[in-house]
Amino acid sequence: MLLQLSTWQETEAYLKQSTGIIIPIGSTEQHGPMGFIGTDAICPQRVAEELSNRTDIMVAPTLHYGMSQHHLEFPGSVTLRPTTLIAMIKDIIYSLARHGFTHFYFLNGHGGNVDSLKAAFSEIYSEASLNAESSPLHCSIVGWYEGKRVSALEEKYFGDANGSHATPSELSLSFYVHPEAAKSAKMDPEIPPEGDFRDAADYRKQYPDGRIGSNSGLATAEIGAELCEGAVEDVMESYQEFLS
Repeated sequence: MLLQLSTWQETEAYLKQSTGIIIPIGSTEQHGPMGFIGTDAICPQRVAEELSNRTDIMVAPTLHYGMSQHHLEFPGSVTLRPTTLIAMIKDIIYSLARHGFTHFYFLNGHGGNVDSLKAAFSEIYSEASLNAESSPLHCSIVGWYEGKRVSALEEKYFGDANGSHATPSELSLSFYVHPEAAKSAKMDPEIPPEGDFRDAADYRKQYPDGRIGSNSGLATAEIGAELCEGAVEDVMESYQEFLS
């Protein structure tokens, strides 16, 4: 059940059965020579929409912007300040809570969002605690790629070549969703280094083509189809545990 395609009456009826909602969140940032700039939003959106098609779970509109300052040396990348992202997440949660939603499951596609979302959750809980109240709200952020089925598929097809950014797993899923736009490119080096980085200039200096530890050239839409199915099953289990 997609919130953006529902009426207010349908939403009101849904809340009589469940007060949980999945909110896909990603980013708009470079993903190396082959990856879509929208990869991190495309992936969780597709997994959430598959869940919505198969169940009566409510799915909110995807949040396409995140905390991506370290990618700004690459054209097309867009970032929110951490404070902006925190404020946006709080406003979304409080808006939906006003209508009766209590469980907010953010299905994430970008690791750079985690700290800001956890800070937003902490602010919400702190506001209740400082008012000597018990918060009825439950908030969680889970990556579509974190479950056991997806991890097993990544190990099977990519092993250590999956890396941590512009990974063949996320590219495979995005190519499955948009096969008409799939790219190919020569990977040089085949597997770039891993490591820490600071700001956008430091990132571009260390990782000139945008990849971190990943051989993007291994990505295929066929593997993406398997990853999508695995992610749907992983997220279904995770979401049910969250509600309980």
